Amino acid sequence: MANPVSRNTLLSALEEIRRHQMKKFLLHRLFCVAMLPENTESGEVIAFHEHLFQRIAKFHLGEPVSGVLLIYPSCILHILESSSGTLYHILKELAATENQEPEPFLRDVKILVMSHNIPTKLFSQWYATAVDVPETLEDVTQTQTTEEVITECLTLILKLGVYLATLKVGSKGLGDCLHSVVPELLIPLETIKYLCKAEECMRPQEFLDMYSNPLQPVMDSESVWPTPAHLTA
Repeated sequence: MANPVSRNTLLSALEEIRRHQMKKFLLHRLFCVAMLPENTESGEVIAFHEHLFQRIAKFHLGEPVSGVLLIYPSCILHILESSSGTLYHILKELAATENQEPEPFLRDVKILVMSHNIPTKLFSQWYATAVDVPETLEDVTQTQTTEEVITECLTLILKLGVYLATLKVGSKGLGDCLHSVVPELLIPLETIKYLCKAEECMRPQEFLDMYSNPLQPVMDSESVWPTPAHLTA
């Protein structure tokens, strides 16, 4: 008996193409800010995030984290690129951190934007550096909406990412020199503090709750049996 001829289906062909793609997971980019306790050293902030990534990598298989962590004297700006599952676990950890006693290591954590299905990474690896940006007399947050402030911040961050892509950065990281080399690409300290207090920006737990809730919530009348009858005159 002749062996049956194997025929490829469209589905199998598409799956084969996907297997040969370099990108194993869909990529997403997360922008967030947070306040730090007083007198926190930059080394403590870096170690906190490195341990966070290591803990997640032990039980979750996902795209390695890339991005940049800018450590200001009293707050941080963090851009993270990874797969959805990895970012989900990072947000869960950040939400739990805000409830730590007696004082959370990160507080007033706010998500500025989550960019989904980005075509490629902006950062080749995860960088962390301290920046010393002096406070300015002009506070643009007083004359702009939160949306306008975030838009300007994202523009600067993307320009900073393009600049970092041109550098040959070793395994030791960036060094603490961005504020002297490209001060025009760094977001002012006052702006970061403003965004940490902005009610328009979600906390990690609020963001997670939004994605956990169903798109079509059950109405109160749908959970009552028998169905309530309308009174007629």
